[in-house]
Order: sequence, then C-alpha cells, then structure tokens
Amino acid sequence: MTVYIPEVFEDGEVEILKRYFTNLDLPVFALVNLPEVVKGALFARYSRSPKSLRRLFLDEFVNDLDLTGDIGVDATIGIDKAEALYEKVFVEYGDDSVAQLGGVHLACEQASNLLTKILEWGRLMSYLEQSTRYINYDARLGGRYRYYRDPEILSGPYGTRYVGDMDRMFDSYSSLVQTVTEHVRKSIPRGINDSDFVYRQATRAKGLDAVRGILPASALSNVGIFGTGQAYEQMLLRMRAHALPESRQYADMMLTELRKVIPSFLRRVDVAERGGKWSEYLSTNAGNMSELIDSMMGDTVASDVDEVSLIDFDPDGENKLVAAACYQYSHLPESQIRMKVEAMSVADKTDILNAYIGNRDNRRHRPGRAFESIDYRFDVLSDYGAFRDMQRHRLLTIEWQPLTPYHGYSRPELVDAAGGGEMFDEVMARSASLYDALAADYPYQASYAVSMAYRIRYVMQFNAREAMHMLELRSGPQGHPSYRRVALEMHKQISEKAGHHAVAASMSHMTTEVPELERLESERRAESKRSAKDQ
Repeated sequence: MTVYIPEVFEDGEVEILKRYFTNLDLPVFALVNLPEVVKGALFARYSRSPKSLRRLFLDEFVNDLDLTGDIGVDATIGIDKAEALYEKVFVEYGDDSVAQLGGVHLACEQASNLLTKILEWGRLMSYLEQSTRYINYDARLGGRYRYYRDPEILSGPYGTRYVGDMDRMFDSYSSLVQTVTEHVRKSIPRGINDSDFVYRQATRAKGLDAVRGILPASALSNVGIFGTGQAYEQMLLRMRAHALPESRQYADMMLTELRKVIPSFLRRVDVAERGGKWSEYLSTNAGNMSELIDSMMGDTVASDVDEVSLIDFDPDGENKLVAAACYQYSHLPESQIRMKVEAMSVADKTDILNAYIGNRDNRRHRPGRAFESIDYRFDVLSDYGAFRDMQRHRLLTIEWQPLTPYHGYSRPELVDAAGGGEMFDEVMARSASLYDALAADYPYQASYAVSMAYRIRYVMQFNAREAMHMLELRSGPQGHPSYRRVALEMHKQISEKAGHHAVAASMSHMTTEVPELERLESERRAESKRSAKDQ
C-alpha cells in the first residue's frame, strides 16, 4: 500500500500544469513562473478548499490567466545550475545573508497533523494550513479516508488494526457531523436577511467545529509555505533530525523540489560535515534530554491542574512599559526615566499610556514597541484542536509535550445536545486503546492514533504587543470555542493575576460574548463582497 496518492491529470491539463509546478504526481511541489499575487491568492484559497493545489489552479485560476507566454516552459525538469553569483558568494564564501534573497512557494500535501506542526515551527516563514472547519474529512482520497499510513506500522503486527480502527473513527466522524449539523439547523433558525447559502455554510462550520475532536492526529492536511532559502535550510535540518519518520521522509521530498528552484541555497543540507553534523547535533541533544529527563522525572502525569496558568510575569511590568513608551520622546537615559515614572501618580501613568495607545478603531491598530518590554509565560492544557490554532502564532516562544491520551479529553456540549455523546466517547476509547497498543514499539508514531479532543500540554511565552494581537484575534466571535476560552482566560490572568490592568484594558477589541453561529458574520461579509463584485 502506497503512502501517498498520486494525482492524475488529463493530457491537456498536464501541458498546462508542467509550466508552473515542479512535479505533477508527488505531494510536495514548488510553484514557479507565476506572478506573486497569483501564488498568494492560490494559497489563500487553498486553506478553505478540499482540493489539491494543482486541481484548484486548473478549476478556479487558469481561465483568468494569460498562459500564452509560457508555452514551451517545463518546470518539472528543474534547474541544472544556480546563478553563478550565488554559487560563488554562498558556496565559496558562506555568506548566509545571500540565502535570504530567494524565496519559494511550496505546497506540502497529504501531511499528517503531527507533521504540520513540525512544518510550522519556524518563525520566519509564512504558512496557510487547510482548515478543519471548512473541509469535511469524510471525503476520500484515492478511495480511502484521509489519514497517514505509516509504513512501519502497516508492515508490523498492528497494521491491520491501525487501518481498521482509523476507518471506524472516520466513519463515526462522518456520522456525527451529519447528526450535529442537523441538530444545529433545528435549534438555530435562519435569520430573515440571511440567504440559504450563508445559513448552511455557518451551520455546517459549527457542526464541523464541534466534531473535529474525533479526528485523529493522523488526519491529512495541506499546507502552503512561503519562505527564503535560509528559512528552508533551517526547516530541513530540523526535520531531518526529528524522531518522527514521516518528518525525515518528507524532508527528502521537499529538498528534491526546492533544489529545482533554489539549488545553491540548499547545497549544505546533506553535506556530511555541514548539514549532516547540524542535524546530528539536534538529534543527539533531543535523544539525550529525553533519556535524562525520563530517568529523573519518569512518566508521571499531573492531575487536577488549571487549563491556563500564568506562571511567570514581571510585577513591575507596567512601570517598565510606561518608561519604554516615554523613551523615544525623551532625552534621558532609560534608568532615569524609570525613576521618574515610579514617582508618578497612577493618573499620570494612565495619561501616558492612553496617549501612547491612542484610539484603536480597529484591532489591527496596535501601539509601538514599548509593549514588547514585558513578557508573560503561560502553561496551557487544552485539546489538540485548540493547540493547532494557538501554535500558528510565531512571534512568541512555544514548546509542547508529546500528544498522548493521558490528559483526558474535551467533549463539546453541542455534541451532547445532539445526542452524540456516546458515539464521541466510543471514538475516544478506541483512540486511547490504539495508542496504548502502539506506544511500546512505535513511541513517536503512536500519536497518530490520538484524537484531537485529547488534551496536550504546552507553554507559551510572549510580550504584551503579541498578546494584544493574539488574544484579540483568538477571542473573536468567529473563533473556535476551545481556543476562545484559552484566549479569554489569558486576558483575565494578565489583568487579575499579574495586576497589569492597563495592559489588559489596552486590548479593547476582546470579544467576550458567545455567538450562536461563530462563522455567521464572516459568511455574511463574504456574500456581501461577492454581491458587490457581481454588480
């Protein structure tokens, strides 16, 4: 049984596609010979479509493009040799900054949800991942459900059980999505001004949101990535050092495709004394730490802990923030500014912060870098689905522990209200049982079996400026309930536990109300834009 399902195209489609994609049958490929705005639009549409990128290009983009100038181009044969200047400067002289000058749009398809988190680890790249709230995962790919089939597991004693259990979990997902969506449509009437399309889209998204926790981490996703040569080099070195076999195998496919576009920037990745040593360093450190911490702390699992805990902050943070806000408008050293701030009244400090923050008509209006002078560190225990969304914020430090069933799971109230609680629990039991069976022989691949409703522990550290961006965004009315809850609790603890009331108050676009249909306003806006465009 093959790991990846190759796409099949008609002859005429092949003639078009080979001008713009570096291969036509593998799940990893680069986009070339297209305007940047087209590549960006493709990736934006990609995250909300069940289609592969190449099929999406054929179905929704080709007819709007002039392709005549690209006749005779064949991107699938790659590039034999990079620009001579890059070869000389980058390879001979080792100037890493040169590798920041060339970027690539890379499509990464049929990647497990474990792999997507590895792909999205780097800060200095852009990612768009297929959303579980727009894509119904009971759609099949090549006649089979969309989950990763690890070759080692399938060829071992648990191969038949793995496929059987996964298929049953996806069967339950398909059934429960229908049940919950029907319940939502019976419970929430359509607005008098809403079209049937808007209503059905919003109610479908609510059903998919509630049931996505059934999906195992093996569920496949598509990720669009844009990054520089240097960022890709770092990504490949990490992936080659990772203990998950899928990561190492996928890195090889990525390297092959990237070398068709930016070969010089990636010369060092598999050079034994350069990239080889680097990946070995990362792998050795991870292995040594795992063994050492296991010997010291064992595998004890904590119980009775809060979902969100603010574990580190600066009690004097607001004074430091006020001083930082004053700095660029003063002629004093920061040490003297801080002394003046500490002697100010609360009213004076409030006036300074209010002036610095200004009138934020839009949540995208954010004050300056003075808000980067204080940090917060949170320990979070949320379901894996919420973690997937919180993890995408890159201007922070985030680290996470292995995904297991040991921290319990979250079952949405909506599932209970629809009468699906028993089926949900059956899937969770099946997931945990399969994990336990795999864990001894496949300690890293066993996490494929864990459903996304199970909780995972992770730590997030970020400054107040990033807090403003992240918490306002993730508390928004269209957000998933599981991560909205985390964002609201973080905001509350910044105000009450840290005592940073002014910082919390500056986040004036937090949303505390719980909407009936999270995606309704977004769908209304989308339809309004479509209508305006058609007029």
